[in-house]
Amino acid sequence: MEWMEWYNNLAKPSWTPPGSTIGLIWQILYPIIIVSFGFVFVQAFRKKVPWLVALPFAINLVANLIFTPIQFGMRNLPLAAVDILIVLGTIMWMMVAIWRHYRWVAVAQVPYFVWVSIATYLQLSITWMNWGQ
Repeated sequence: MEWMEWYNNLAKPSWTPPGSTIGLIWQILYPIIIVSFGFVFVQAFRKKVPWLVALPFAINLVANLIFTPIQFGMRNLPLAAVDILIVLGTIMWMMVAIWRHYRWVAVAQVPYFVWVSIATYLQLSITWMNWGQ
């Protein structure tokens, strides 16, 4: 079974956005992520911010990148739910960690935080609705 067929056959809440909408949201968010994360990593390399400030950005990047292989490759809903909770938690950590250094970077994460909050609720809902299947 192809991953899209598998996903389409899962029980999902009625408010689940269509895949095209999800894709569009990520097309908007990824440039924000690339610019803001890149800026933080450059500042860490230049020792303008401590590496501990960049740490939640690094953890978030890894957790974000492994979500798709976990969800659609492994088809592991519980692990994907844990992963997205890590993504959400590290966004909050990032915003707090960078605030006193570069507030614009923290503010730039607001759309990312809003979307991942919605996506987390969706993922937890899908995981719950398909538990044991």
